[in-house]
This record gives sequence, C-alpha cells and structure tokens, in this order.
Amino acid sequence: MRNIKLLIEYDGTDFCGWQRQENGPTIQAEIEGVLAKVLQENVSIIGAGRTDAGVHALGQVANFRTESSLGLRELRNALNGLLPEAIVVHDVQDVPPEFHARYSARERVYSYMITQTPSAIARRHSWYLGYSLQIDLMRWGAAAIIGVHDFESFCKANSDVDHHRCNVMAARWEQEGSRLKFTIRADRFLHGMVRAIVGTLVDVGRGYTPLDEFLGMLGKKDRREAGPAAPAKGLLLEEILY
Repeated sequence: MRNIKLLIEYDGTDFCGWQRQENGPTIQAEIEGVLAKVLQENVSIIGAGRTDAGVHALGQVANFRTESSLGLRELRNALNGLLPEAIVVHDVQDVPPEFHARYSARERVYSYMITQTPSAIARRHSWYLGYSLQIDLMRWGAAAIIGVHDFESFCKANSDVDHHRCNVMAARWEQEGSRLKFTIRADRFLHGMVRAIVGTLVDVGRGYTPLDEFLGMLGKKDRREAGPAAPAKGLLLEEILY
C-alpha cells in the first residue's frame, strides 16, 4: 500500500470549500473523482487544512493511500489533465506510511489580501476597502497576537475542538501601494480564525475599535466580542510546514 502526498493550488471562488459535501462542488470531491478514474479504485484524500467556501490555496497538502503502481509523473499529468482549470497539482510524492497531511503538519501559513482601489483582476482574490486605514494601529494589533493565546473570541461559535489555544509565530501587515497583505503563521488555526482577526483589525484601522479593546478580546473568549469576519475571497492558504 502506497502513501502519496499531493501539493495543490486552487482558486476557491466557485467551490464550496475543501471538504466533501452534498450541496455543491468541493476541491476534495473533484480530486477524489479524478483519482477514482485514473487509479480504478475508490480513494479518500486527507487535506492539511479544511478551507471554507471561496478560500484559495497556493500550497495545500493532501495525502491518500493506493494499491496502484502508476508512476508519479503519470499520476500528476493525469490529474492536471482531468481536473478543472481552477485546481492544479504541482507535485506528487511517495511518502512514509506514517505521514498524515493534517496531523503531521507543524505549522501553517495564511495570508489575506486587501486592495484600496477597485480592480477587475484582483476582485476575486482580495477585499476591496475604499476608505483610509491606520496601518500602524493594525500592525500593533497584529504584533500583540504573537505567542500562545486562547483564540476563542476569533473562532466560529460551537466549533468542535478540544481547546482554543494557538501558538502564533508571526503576524504582520505589509503595504505596497494600495494593497495590504496580512500574513500569519501558527501551529494550528481555528475555524474562521484568520478572517475574524483580519475583520477585527480592519475595524481597528478604521477607528471603529480602539486598539486597547482589541487587545482585551483575547481574554474575553467570546466570539461576539470581536468584529465581523473578513470576506472569504481574500484568504489564501500559503504553505504547510512539516
């Protein structure tokens, strides 16, 4: 039995997220459907991150087990030949039996894009905000979440997790012209966590939420204390580190 690892890029605009479901197309279901045709067996793939509807990925990782002896290059070419154009498999590797795309991951990196001028090209992959932001305050807020914290205030309510602690190794805002990029790296992420952080930091930048109030949200452990979630289209799963 082989254990095969995939490195996947996708535009999530027209999908209902990563995880297979009944109410619409998903990345997982598309890949599993193609693998079934190519390998002539039912395959269940495991993703490193369960991105929501409309969220994109540059470096999603998945693995699956198969009895097939098909070569890695042939498998990659077959996948890219049959998958929708919005999904591309960049790499295919044989990995040890114990490798698990989700549980073997040590860190994950997400980014979020904001544009402050209208853009026909970037509209599917960024959040357009036509008002001024105090970037320095947003940077202070980002720096404050680095370290081990309880992020229940920035997690979707009723998420099925054992705890809400995450170790954030890096969080920063970068500005280039009219574009803002938020990058965050952590050992784990809760459901909706990045979008909630971005949406709340934007409220800080707009002057709606004082910086000291944002800093106090971590201790409140209540999603109602934080701001609204940023739209899914600006979120990108950049990389999974093992």
